[in-house]
Amino acid sequence: MTDAFENRGRKDIRVLLTREMDPYVEGSLDASYTMHIYFDADERLAFLRSHGAQIDAVVTTGGIGLNADEIALLPNVKIIHAFAVGYECVDFNAAFARKIYVSHGAGHNSFAVAEHGLGLMIAMTRRIVEGNQQARAGIWHVADPRPTIFRKRLGIFGLGSIGRELARRVGPFDMEIGYHNRRPRHPDWRFFDKLKDMAEWADYLFVCCPGGEATFHAVNADVLKALGPKGFLINVSRGSVIDTAAMVAALNAGTIAGAAVDVIEGEPDVPASVLEAPRLLLSPHVAGQSPETAVRKFEFIRDNIESVLAGGEPVNPIPEWKGWAHA
Repeated sequence: MTDAFENRGRKDIRVLLTREMDPYVEGSLDASYTMHIYFDADERLAFLRSHGAQIDAVVTTGGIGLNADEIALLPNVKIIHAFAVGYECVDFNAAFARKIYVSHGAGHNSFAVAEHGLGLMIAMTRRIVEGNQQARAGIWHVADPRPTIFRKRLGIFGLGSIGRELARRVGPFDMEIGYHNRRPRHPDWRFFDKLKDMAEWADYLFVCCPGGEATFHAVNADVLKALGPKGFLINVSRGSVIDTAAMVAALNAGTIAGAAVDVIEGEPDVPASVLEAPRLLLSPHVAGQSPETAVRKFEFIRDNIESVLAGGEPVNPIPEWKGWAHA
């Protein structure tokens, strides 16, 4: 990866950014376009009321998004781009009503998220963090066998780009693959139309589905009970998908064997009950971050914005766009 920012030389394109990003991405955006950066919601609203007509494109994220009132203050916007996979707080219906395209960053960091999730899965199973602490304390050759992931059953909740990347990476471990999705997507992997049924089958429940209302607390107490005392839970998608209180209760009661999460409800304000839960491996929402994904993230933003402003269509539209575009 080069240390230099990309410079598109398109200062005629005026972009509103609503959330802090990787320095490479922010630097490349600033070098390429005329940027208006407002992370504070009140300051952003005040800017939109006075200068919303100056904006051609908005770059945001699923957790912040853009609501209908904000969209109404942007008369010249052509595209709203959510730079990660999620876009749950973007009012895409309000956008579509104004013929504003909505795109997202699905796939730009799938390889990194899958790799990080696999690392969490191995570290949790083999208790690598605990082993590091034991070795530093002079405790060696512990008679404490740790299980392996070899030939275990992996249940993937959400067979999108991350889920497929993960499934390909566990091939050398000879894992059996199952998945729960809105519809079947792969002929060689076992499809479950009910999440609870997959949890009952699986040794590992790997969550990599989109957030939002449709998946809110989909992993609840019943699903965790089905996963069972030898089952492990991994989440690299959205904290809202897992009922946190149910997860903590399951860990405390031994209902599940363990959990490893890169995301959690309310982060970074994590309740003490979570921090004190046994057999829980926490990661600070960094699965998708790497120098390589930063370059791809900017490329996704660039390609979607410039395609639309040139009179074309977004390169990575959200799924709902197809129904609107062809209506």
